[in-house]
Amino acid sequence: MRSKNNIKQRSNTVQGLRSFKDTLPKNVKKIINKKGHIYSETLSNWKYIVGENLFKFCYPKTFKNSNKFGVSTLVIMVKRGHEVDMEYSKKDILDKMNSFFGYSVVENLKLTSFDDEKIFPEIKKINDKNVTNDKYQKKIKDVKNEKIKKSLMELTKVFKEK
Repeated sequence: MRSKNNIKQRSNTVQGLRSFKDTLPKNVKKIINKKGHIYSETLSNWKYIVGENLFKFCYPKTFKNSNKFGVSTLVIMVKRGHEVDMEYSKKDILDKMNSFFGYSVVENLKLTSFDDEKIFPEIKKINDKNVTNDKYQKKIKDVKNEKIKKSLMELTKVFKEK
């Protein structure tokens, strides 16, 4: 690769392929460097951090970094009925998170419970053939393209199975 000085631009440029990091705006880079890295690593390794049993009914929602006023907090969404299990395993999760990153990343865990029906109210199982709500089924029938119509019906079935 060859360096090239452009007079019209503020900085020197290098011809050839650029890394994704270099193409991002400065504001986005600051956000990613601040807390995006920790949250994205937590998401990608969540199954390892919490274990197989807890992975089935919880997931990280947000991560708030520490500042002058508060400590760093990880908000975890927990399926209703499994809050007690998560409460007992809070200490283990904190220890695994901090050992995974190598330093004290998370100081507090906050649990928020959710109900499956509240997250996806439009998806109901009427019987084996009809998975979606009547309102959405009518909208799907109005779609002219058969492939899209078929894929929408399959998508609702997948949501219901999970």
